[in-house]
Amino acid sequence: MKIVVLDGYTLNPGDLSWEGLEQLGELVIYERTPKENTEIIKAIDNAEIIFTNKTPLTEEILGKVPSVRYIGVLATGYNVVDVVAAKKMGITVTNVPSYATDSVAQMTFALLLEICHHVGAHNESVQKGQWSACIDFCYWNSPLIELAGKTLGIIGFGHIGQKTAKIAQAFGMKVLVNDTTQNREFETETLKYADLAGLLKDSDVISLHCPLTESTSGIINKNTISVMKDGVIIINTSRGQLIVEEDLKDALNIGKVAGAAVDVVSREPVDINNPLLKAVNCIITPHIAWAPEAARKRLMNMAVENLKAFLKGTPVNVVSN
Repeated sequence: MKIVVLDGYTLNPGDLSWEGLEQLGELVIYERTPKENTEIIKAIDNAEIIFTNKTPLTEEILGKVPSVRYIGVLATGYNVVDVVAAKKMGITVTNVPSYATDSVAQMTFALLLEICHHVGAHNESVQKGQWSACIDFCYWNSPLIELAGKTLGIIGFGHIGQKTAKIAQAFGMKVLVNDTTQNREFETETLKYADLAGLLKDSDVISLHCPLTESTSGIINKNTISVMKDGVIIINTSRGQLIVEEDLKDALNIGKVAGAAVDVVSREPVDINNPLLKAVNCIITPHIAWAPEAARKRLMNMAVENLKAFLKGTPVNVVSN
């Protein structure tokens, strides 16, 4: 049985082991596969098992690789695969859910705390001698923000949203939650469900943790921003397309939004003309919330277990359209 990994470098740049997959078949690993259909088809060759992270697998491609019977997505999101076409062709598609819950929630607060304290900028100023030359015992170059007592609005309340809420409560924040489903058992004195309009109006910080769907695409736009508090902070560690980036840039540049931090953008790698690169008080990181070694090890192990379950005839984490 031939197993092909189409883009293994991002998951494993050399600090993990492919041994789990090597034990299950003849393993071929491509660090990267060019996105052209002909190159993807050539890389798949006669493999029965494919693993992909961001290499697209369209109906056209799948129609030309009849040997394939299983696709393992090395991520939680699976929009790179035409799941409808795969199902028609009898191909099982699995993903890896919840492997990075702790890492993404942690990154959410790394971004938020950087906005609140500008740690990097203050360290840089000290290294350049500004503290040594200061006539006072301390200084700060930008406003410092205390989170206790402020309200965090969380859009999307899956595992990551729930973990983020717990961290927020530990900081003394109140939490408002908007989600397509509601479990009132989560509600406490410091956590309440809210409709979207109420969350936008009452939150000091808004953090996005929802999937990208027709209803959430562009959910942060000039209209929703207009409802928000002046000086709101926006964090996005979910999907770049949740934000209309031109609208966020405008809101940042006039001060309606005091600060934003995004780990994802609409097109990745970030386009040099992305509007957020021209925005003030905007932090952009290169989609790294999922990437701590511990999270990537979990992803690798779960991907192996997904394949083992499929080979036993009892597939798990199967995705559908």
